[in-house]
Amino acid sequence: MLRIPINEQGWGLFLQLLKNLARSEIGGKAIGLFVLLAALLIGVNGLNVLNSYVGRDFMTAIANRDMNQYVVEAGLYLGVFAASTVVAVYVRYAEESLGLLWREWMTRRFVELYLQYPTYYRMNDALIRSTGMEHPDQRIADDVRSFTTTTLSFVLMLLNGLFTVVAFSSVLWRISPTLFGVAVLYAVVGSLLAVRLGSTLVDLNNSQLDKEAGFRAGLLHVTERAESIALLHREKPLLKRLFRRLDDLVNNFRRIIRVNRNLGFFITGYNYLMQVLPILLVAPLFMRSEIEFGVVTQSAMAFITLVSAFSLIITQFQSISSFMAVVQRLINLWYGIELAQTETVSGIDWSENGEAVAYENLTLRSTSDGHVILKDLSATMPQGQRTLITCVDNATKESLFKATAGILDIGTGRVLRPRMSRILFLPERAYLPPGTLREALVSGTSDAALTDEQIVDTLKSLSAEAILQRAGGLDRENEWDSLLSVQEQQVISLARILLASPQFAVIDLPSTDLNREKMQHMLRKLTEANISYLVMGRPGQQNAEDRAEHYDAVLEIDIDGKWAWQATSGLERQNPPV
Repeated sequence: MLRIPINEQGWGLFLQLLKNLARSEIGGKAIGLFVLLAALLIGVNGLNVLNSYVGRDFMTAIANRDMNQYVVEAGLYLGVFAASTVVAVYVRYAEESLGLLWREWMTRRFVELYLQYPTYYRMNDALIRSTGMEHPDQRIADDVRSFTTTTLSFVLMLLNGLFTVVAFSSVLWRISPTLFGVAVLYAVVGSLLAVRLGSTLVDLNNSQLDKEAGFRAGLLHVTERAESIALLHREKPLLKRLFRRLDDLVNNFRRIIRVNRNLGFFITGYNYLMQVLPILLVAPLFMRSEIEFGVVTQSAMAFITLVSAFSLIITQFQSISSFMAVVQRLINLWYGIELAQTETVSGIDWSENGEAVAYENLTLRSTSDGHVILKDLSATMPQGQRTLITCVDNATKESLFKATAGILDIGTGRVLRPRMSRILFLPERAYLPPGTLREALVSGTSDAALTDEQIVDTLKSLSAEAILQRAGGLDRENEWDSLLSVQEQQVISLARILLASPQFAVIDLPSTDLNREKMQHMLRKLTEANISYLVMGRPGQQNAEDRAEHYDAVLEIDIDGKWAWQATSGLERQNPPV
């Protein structure tokens, strides 16, 4: 797993995020909320100090049986409590508002970075996954939330602790310098012991987050592939896999529980002793009549408050360990995104050429073991030509399709193609993003606005009126994987190509045979729209009649990576040079 030192990169991440937030469009509002929070915290501590003196006088009035003084002090006591309640509620309100504002901004930033090409694609590379970058979706959705809310909470606790130390140190010093020294020593020794006992929690919590996400991903796989699992009766292997992940999750959490148990013994005893210790030290002073009775309760309150301010590491250790794990995961996400956005060193050169799709001395290698699957391909498919590319090996077909699209860089040679707005790709498994039918049909690269009449006419030309009706019109939100079959999604993808009217369309046919009539109809529509196309398939998917009618040339690639070029009019085959 990629491990970045928390002390250096963690603070760097934190400070960089604060700078970016302050410079953003919501920076002014965020700074205003933070200033308000700081002012409210000062008010809370001022009221707490006032409360300690009012409480002292109130308890002294009770001890002296002074009814008049008792009534006055009781009124002041209730007034301070009421003011403290109002200020405390506004502290929580301002904290949650600022936390939500920061989370929204930070989540939008990470989502933008993640969906910036080619980050989301290359984050699945084996190299990046091996660095500990599992489940980026969880890191963006859950870890950003935890980071923003917990960071803000800790910052406010530190500020509040600082204000508390300043406010109550003088109170405790005036009561007893010895008691003040004991409070500082007690907090320092307790913090060191807490760190020693719970030091393994950071790694355990980090691992737990990944194991939880892995188990959830396994359950999500069952939901997404329910039909295939039911048809093939693959329940038992999946159950074993899920139980293995559950066992890993439970065993790791058991280790967390054991560490928390040991830490709990110390923290609970620490908190109990903290309540008794000041009374043990101050009570003899009262018994010798050196102080009033109210000072005993005041010293206990001041001691507990001061020690708690010094003891944030102890009282918040479980939360701090979980937070450090979240920081580590976000650092890894940040570095994973940077790694994905770094330009790779590739032997393939891509160039924009508006007149043709061409390959010059293109050699491709397998993504699994690096062996050559295509040797020194040189071929040109000019605009107006319809080309069929057949590959005996399905992996070669997929690699050539991806190399043409510019998302495969394992190889050498050159690929020339039109600019991306003038060439569209239809993968083997058509993809329609969730949304409206209009969004699925209108290409983001289309320059001209399309009318509803144009869209409906195109659907009718493909006999897709039923899809339009089931979708509830052009502007109703849908989940297409559950509404449409695979072939219907391919029809919608073809309609998108026809509406965009690019120079070229590159189509990756599924490995199994398609409905012949639908395939022929699809190719005729592309021809009628003057769209040149490259169809990538397997031998046997198109017979001689199909080739003569729908293709001007055929490129055949054998299992050993050798290739042959042939015009469908029966011209002599053109083989690559030896």
